[in-house]
Amino acid sequence: MKKLALLMTAILIFSIFAAGCSSKSSSGGKKEVITVYTAIEDNQIPAYIELFNKVHPNIEVKLVRDSTGIIAAKLLAEKDNPVADVVWGQGITSLIPLDEAGLLEAYNPKNIDQIMPTFKDTANPVHWVGMDGYMATFAVNTVELKKKGLPIPQSYQDLLDPKYKGLISMPNPASSGTGFLTVSALLQLMGEDQAWDYMNKLHENIGIYTHSGSKPAKQAGEGEFPIGISFDYPSFKEKESGAPVEVVFPKEGSGWEMEATALIKKPKIKKAAKTFMDWVTTKDFLQLVNKNFAVVSEDLGNPLPNGYPQDLLYKQLIKNDFQWAGKQREAILAEWTKRYDSKSEPKEE
Repeated sequence: MKKLALLMTAILIFSIFAAGCSSKSSSGGKKEVITVYTAIEDNQIPAYIELFNKVHPNIEVKLVRDSTGIIAAKLLAEKDNPVADVVWGQGITSLIPLDEAGLLEAYNPKNIDQIMPTFKDTANPVHWVGMDGYMATFAVNTVELKKKGLPIPQSYQDLLDPKYKGLISMPNPASSGTGFLTVSALLQLMGEDQAWDYMNKLHENIGIYTHSGSKPAKQAGEGEFPIGISFDYPSFKEKESGAPVEVVFPKEGSGWEMEATALIKKPKIKKAAKTFMDWVTTKDFLQLVNKNFAVVSEDLGNPLPNGYPQDLLYKQLIKNDFQWAGKQREAILAEWTKRYDSKSEPKEE
């Protein structure tokens, strides 16, 4: 199944730009090629790239897609000889350490003034710009819990009930942005000592830590692990697909992460790379993103989708200190790995 999934992903990404892979543009001139690293979900990419190709047919985008942790590690490994021109849709708490390591190029996209302050770097020109926010949810298989006579958990505290032992899956924060936003939120909500004590107890009930933020939602939908600590997009997708899933926003508040984009610092910054940065701040692109995410970086005036709390922006989302989380990221991951990595699923070769 893993080989089939990898093959299907390769076919998907190849098909996105296969039609435009000739070195010449529609006007007969040579296309400018940019390499873009991204952690955006596979099933969101085709529509985004289709829009970009429509607006900028003279630019060929070569995509490299992986999880946030792997993308960050790859960029760091390539620091002295960078391959990517742009990193697109990367979790901000893994992007900030890359910025501090000197990997990002400052640039103000053309529409930067339309981006809400929370979703852009405070430097001028900015080093990164956000495109959307995603937040922690529980995907809960109601049929499986009913079979076991168990209630639907409504809070992080509920997850500690011994009755849920072995029934919960959660992303590994070292490889998943969703996993890190969850751990970061617990530390910010509870304080360091209380949060680690909480995670010690939660660990007793965890069946597996995945290397994908969306996988726990899928596992919940399939009933493999009926409670999945995941994020809103895949949780609602499971419900929309017909799976017996209820999406729960934890009572304590939802940790959240921002997908952001930046230029990679290189001796020569391609004009096409800047064009890509301009495009990710356009209203047309963000309207498309808003079909997948309830929160985007520009106020488009669109209502929240069904199932989201109406106080989402003001009460449900925690006051997230992204700078703190980014700076503490390596220390947090080292501590988490030391304590809990024994239950992580094997990494794919």
